[in-house]
Amino acid sequence: MKELELKYGCNPNQKPSKIYMKNGELPIEVLNGKPGYINFLDAFNGWQLVKELKKATGLPAATSFKHVSPAGAAVGLPLTEVERKIYWVDDMGDLSPLASAYARARGADRMSSFGDFISLSDVCDVDTANLIKREVSDGVIAPGYEPEALEILKAKKKGNYAVIQIDPEYVPEEIETKDVYGITFEQGRNELVINEELFSNIVTENKEIPESAKIDLAIAMITLKYTQSNSVCYVKGGQAIGIGAGQQSRIHCTRLAGSKADNWFLRQNPKVLNLPFKEKIGRADRDNTIDVYMSDDYMDVLADGTWENFCTEKPEVFTREEKRAWLDQLTDVALGSDAFFPFGDNVERAKRSGVKYIAQPGGSIRDDNVIETCNKYNMAMCFTGIRLFHH
Repeated sequence: MKELELKYGCNPNQKPSKIYMKNGELPIEVLNGKPGYINFLDAFNGWQLVKELKKATGLPAATSFKHVSPAGAAVGLPLTEVERKIYWVDDMGDLSPLASAYARARGADRMSSFGDFISLSDVCDVDTANLIKREVSDGVIAPGYEPEALEILKAKKKGNYAVIQIDPEYVPEEIETKDVYGITFEQGRNELVINEELFSNIVTENKEIPESAKIDLAIAMITLKYTQSNSVCYVKGGQAIGIGAGQQSRIHCTRLAGSKADNWFLRQNPKVLNLPFKEKIGRADRDNTIDVYMSDDYMDVLADGTWENFCTEKPEVFTREEKRAWLDQLTDVALGSDAFFPFGDNVERAKRSGVKYIAQPGGSIRDDNVIETCNKYNMAMCFTGIRLFHH
């Protein structure tokens, strides 16, 4: 198949629409459903991300994409009991490594992942299909599907769930193009290999970056490689816990990603874990309620006449002081930035979310100030010398 006609482009008024190859055959096969223009953008960006994560770590990888940026990305490490609970998979028994990767990718920012497009590095197994089955999602791309897993996915969304199989051996051309306003842009593909060597130039007084942190930094940088810029990514324990994408200001990226990382950790607080939800309340409504409960707008769900819709008894307020005390326990977080930090305020904000390890290109005229701020908090920061803008 050389081309595939689509229903429409980014919006329904943008017709005609298709994907096609200038040379050769399309490296994909649509096994179910009718993926759209944005679905394919998410699928191809996500596939590149998980393929590189698998190559860098040797572990199965998954990502949850929304509007051409990842909401989460992770590798297939075992879930803790707390993680199983906050990701709503504590009723599913032991999960395969690939299913664990998706549970972590989906669970890091469940609000943003609602209605996602999934990319998997490995053949989709039954565990992963059963997990996908219960989430609100538009589709999935993977190098293959176990027969039973494919049947589970085909039944999703009344038979309309998009299932794409991609040739894992496909190698794109070295030059890529795109048209904007009738004008063609051309550039060489970003074939930068991200590995531990990228983190060897440590510029802070603290020179200690353990192997586990280097893996997390690699996950951060690979995630950033396929995130709309400007972007910042917080990672802990093999999964992105906060991604700030598409902001014009670097500090806004850092704040956005940091607030998402904070929410990921706040969900693990006993007050949140033990919210007395009514049995009939679905996962999406629980996610929405938790998000508001943890925010400064908590009275929107705790007001009399409202909390009764979600809970069997009125929850206690999760005070600002309690939240800050809990967040102070978050440590050893790795942070990657797709371009240099222009000011030390990014480091100050990162510190509040437990960041200890930072990878960024370096090259700002205020590098000394940024390094000094890291030294104040005994952080280890490396300059990669590489920018990772993606548009």
